[in-house]
Amino acid sequence: MTKPPADSFQPPVFWRLMDAVEPLRRNRLLGDVCGIGLFALALALRALVDDVLPAGFPFLTFFPAVILSTVMFGLRPGIVCAVLSALAAWYFFIGPATGMVLTGQAALALGFFACIAAIDIALVHVSFAAAERLRQEKAVTAKLYEEQRTMFQELQHRVANNMQFVAALLILHRREAAQAPERALTTLDEARRRLETIARLHRRLHDPDRLALPMEPYLRELCRDLLEAAGARAVVCHVSAPDVTLGVARLTTLSLLVAEIVTNSLKHAFGPHGVGALDVTLSRLSSGRLELVIVDDGPGLPDDFDLERSPSLGLRIIQGLAGQLDGAVRFENRNGTAVLVEFSAA
Repeated sequence: MTKPPADSFQPPVFWRLMDAVEPLRRNRLLGDVCGIGLFALALALRALVDDVLPAGFPFLTFFPAVILSTVMFGLRPGIVCAVLSALAAWYFFIGPATGMVLTGQAALALGFFACIAAIDIALVHVSFAAAERLRQEKAVTAKLYEEQRTMFQELQHRVANNMQFVAALLILHRREAAQAPERALTTLDEARRRLETIARLHRRLHDPDRLALPMEPYLRELCRDLLEAAGARAVVCHVSAPDVTLGVARLTTLSLLVAEIVTNSLKHAFGPHGVGALDVTLSRLSSGRLELVIVDDGPGLPDDFDLERSPSLGLRIIQGLAGQLDGAVRFENRNGTAVLVEFSAA
């Protein structure tokens, strides 16, 4: 059986009715005027058929007017129409027959009308209120579904990018191992360490509480985790950063960049059990770009240091990550080694 296209679906009559009367129900003044107009129409129609009706039908045309007023214009117009209908029925069709005296039978008729009208108004109002709540819940559900679908697509995109990054990282380590086979085990250990760092970063980036942190405490926690993972208990890390907001993709790349620079400093500036300090500073530039500066108080760069000719895999990774941020890397001696990365915020 062929499924009809989605655009051929027609909502039930009740939902089409709700959509049709929604603008009328939102306009309170229009609702009051139209409710009174429906009462006047019902009164005129009842007076028109008075001669052909037998006795005992004073409310015949008023019930539909009350229901229509409530359905089309809301609770207040329905109540106004009901009250006016009761008064008009008494004054024009019940009172003259009783000499304008409120007898028990007349009071019973009016009470019956008031009871039925109240039930009609209540049923219509409750039905529309429940339908409106259901419509709002459906809208919220649709919004949540769309957000979930978008998040799933974003997650798939991130996973694909992460796999590409890991693959590129492993290719770099393979080349290094091929160039120096005697360092193959060391190269594998460095690859394992970098993959563990990536895993820690992604656990952090997928934690909503941590992702909502301002930039400074976020970087401070990141540096603390890196120091603990490296066992560098005697190294102190100072962090300073403005309250900037980066997209998750750029924040991921920035986190990887900070992790690589800090790990490189721990390895070359302090050694496995060294003592020292790291300063991590993120600042805004007048051009609107951002600058990351990480300074250690180690021995500094050798005199013959040349970034372009350096065989260090870590430095190549730092350059590659900076390039992903549309940035460039500089190394300076500042009573230690300073790594400066100027990059775009978006």
